[in-house]
Amino acid sequence: MKIIYTFILTLFLTNCSTQTDCCAGPDTCINEDLIDPNRACTKEYRPVCGCNDITYSNSCVAEGNGVTEWADGACD
Repeated sequence: MKIIYTFILTLFLTNCSTQTDCCAGPDTCINEDLIDPNRACTKEYRPVCGCNDITYSNSCVAEGNGVTEWADGACD
């Protein structure tokens, strides 16, 4: 019986240690493949709040910085 409990406990602990969604933070919304410092964006000021809590002048600038999600308006 101890072997069964040990086996179940091992499976449980292994499963818990492989889950990474529990610790997702604002840095997970940046896609480094999208970062393009030479991206041509207009100077239009339509602020967006990136999922990393940084205000960008418009969505094009946010995308050029690798931000994958944003909301219209400046961050609070």
